[in-house]
Amino acid sequence: MTAQPPERKAHFEALYAANEDPWNVRGAWYERRKRAVLLASLARPHYRSVYEPGCGNGEMSAALALRCERLLVSDGSPSALAAARRRLQEGADPASTAPGHVRFEQLGLPDEWPADTRFDLVVISEFAYYLDAAALDDMLQRARASLDDDGELVLCHYLHGFDDHITPTATVHALAGRLPGLVRTLHHRDADFLLEAWQVASDSSSNASKGTPT
Repeated sequence: MTAQPPERKAHFEALYAANEDPWNVRGAWYERRKRAVLLASLARPHYRSVYEPGCGNGEMSAALALRCERLLVSDGSPSALAAARRRLQEGADPASTAPGHVRFEQLGLPDEWPADTRFDLVVISEFAYYLDAAALDDMLQRARASLDDDGELVLCHYLHGFDDHITPTATVHALAGRLPGLVRTLHHRDADFLLEAWQVASDSSSNASKGTPT
């Protein structure tokens, strides 16, 4: 078993129970700029099935909901998940309030990764560095296994250290880059965050292109 220890789950639940936006994800310029860059970098305008683990209070989720037919968002914190549900029901944009295409699930990752669902986009943003090496490797392997044949995996994480993080961002992304059968299609690094994307390789390109940006 590689689940997060109970004390870490309790820590994040306490944060979101006290403040539904503990890191000012909605208002901080870093967060707003990063979301805009990530969303503009997605290879397609629309996806069939998207998964965002570690959704927090749902700011990224609200934007992803506009780009897909089905969206699954999950978090280990029930208070975070409740905040995400409220965010998507605010009604600022009618498309973001469609309950029929957005599912909210409280999942402890990596053990409860939704193995029965396939995705053509998985977005892991500001989450993977909270996992230790074993749990991180487990989650990334599960993410890879859940991708459709044309699936994309997107990772985006803060580059600087902070109290709660366990695994450095560089290590997180390096492990993702070693997943089998993926071609790196995007590499963006600036002063504050690293954004990378990989796509399931076709038979003709997997050997020649693996790990190289286009």
